[in-house]
Amino acid sequence: MDHSVSAGPTHGLEDMARIVGDVSQGEADAILVHAGIAKTVDMNRLGLILHLSGATRLSADPHWKTQVSTVKEALRLGADAVSVHINVGSQREQDMLDRFSRIIEECDDFGLPALAMMYPRGPGIQSEGDYEVVSHAARLGFELGADIVQTNYTGDTESFRNVVGTVKVPVVIAGGPKASSDNDALQMISDSIKAGAAGVSIGRNVFQHHDPTRMTRALVDIVHHGASASQALAILAEGTAPSMAAT
Repeated sequence: MDHSVSAGPTHGLEDMARIVGDVSQGEADAILVHAGIAKTVDMNRLGLILHLSGATRLSADPHWKTQVSTVKEALRLGADAVSVHINVGSQREQDMLDRFSRIIEECDDFGLPALAMMYPRGPGIQSEGDYEVVSHAARLGFELGADIVQTNYTGDTESFRNVVGTVKVPVVIAGGPKASSDNDALQMISDSIKAGAAGVSIGRNVFQHHDPTRMTRALVDIVHHGASASQALAILAEGTAPSMAAT
């Protein structure tokens, strides 16, 4: 839920206390936010991942993510982890990698896990979901010391299984733009888990959903209980969330 830094006030994130409460009721594991939200909103039982990177869409180079918070601030706020955004292939890639390496060193000093958002994004990137560039970006995050790598889904289980196979830390997928249907979103999530993803990092497809709590519970049943996309869709349609653990 870091979107409003880059895009301004974002639909679904107007009332952060409400949406945090919604996803907490849905039993999400953690929420990823910037420092101002972490300071002012009760995280309930949710884990806290403090996002350290930022840039606005109004800047001359929105792909250049600079450091906007620190590891020490994350510790003061009781964060369980930090996240850093790197656009691999952007014109300021080297600057972001340099800053990332320093953050990793600090995290290792304090024993704080670091999630690396590794996105192929720049003038030479034809498709941000292409296997070759996603695989390179994910492996880069692992090579540089990330504890968790977040990247784009490649669109099919076989190619994404190959991405995961070269990264020896947990890999999670980003949710990307708002999906055209619940089925599309849930199928992508289910397929990524089948391919070996350790979890998902979903924004707009949850906080812009008409029922964020139900959508969160549907995702939880896929990730933690092995539900299929069709089972999760049924849960969403019924408005109930029985555990899939016994199925």
